[in-house]
Amino acid sequence: MATVGLLYPGHSAEDDYVHAERILDAAAPGEPHRFPLTHTSVGEDAHRVDALLDLGSAERLAEGADRLVRDHSPDVVVWACTSGSFVFGYDGARRQVKQLREHTGRPATSTSLAFARAVRHLGLSRVAVAASYPRDVAVHFVDLLHRAGATVTDMTSHEIVTAAEVGTLDADQVARLVREAPRRGAQALLVPDTAMHTLGLVPALEEAAGMPVLTANQVTVWDGLRLLDHVPHAPGLGRLFDHEASR
Repeated sequence: MATVGLLYPGHSAEDDYVHAERILDAAAPGEPHRFPLTHTSVGEDAHRVDALLDLGSAERLAEGADRLVRDHSPDVVVWACTSGSFVFGYDGARRQVKQLREHTGRPATSTSLAFARAVRHLGLSRVAVAASYPRDVAVHFVDLLHRAGATVTDMTSHEIVTAAEVGTLDADQVARLVREAPRRGAQALLVPDTAMHTLGLVPALEEAAGMPVLTANQVTVWDGLRLLDHVPHAPGLGRLFDHEASR
């Protein structure tokens, strides 16, 4: 059994990971995939830089990691939050993961670094971003991608202030966000925010975009499994999980 432990802030789209378990178990029968989740503490639910720096602080992550390891003993630990990692910058996000790895004694990653790795895995160099966040927050994600070696050709921000509101977006609203996102010259569209329900939608979103779509919860699952060298062929989770399409 592949067990990827998730540190997830608040309550918005955590049920996406149950959906991922179903898709992966159907794609690879007899090879169970589990994503036990521990909710980390939240000071203020706000897509604002100061609030996000607090959300991703070492103290909050260490406290959550202690509970995650105690309750679930995962093989891997993932900070399942995009904005609470990219606001620290590329180097800061790497330090954040290093601290988690040292604290838990387990391999670790975060959603922001998972995006960067997924872009490299698919051999992409030019991407567009459709962000739920206010623009002054979203630009930090663009900066992290640039530092990781990707060119961002277009970025849209939807000025949603809280994760709770993002979690209420329905399938049609998410599809519209993707369909209407400018993506001139891009090879893929990136949709950050683990508060957004996407894991049951990725193939439809890719059809709407006409290109690979990478979402926060999707890359979180993929990178956790990658650390275990255990990524199954599961096109139901998009081209990132389609071994043939990703070559």
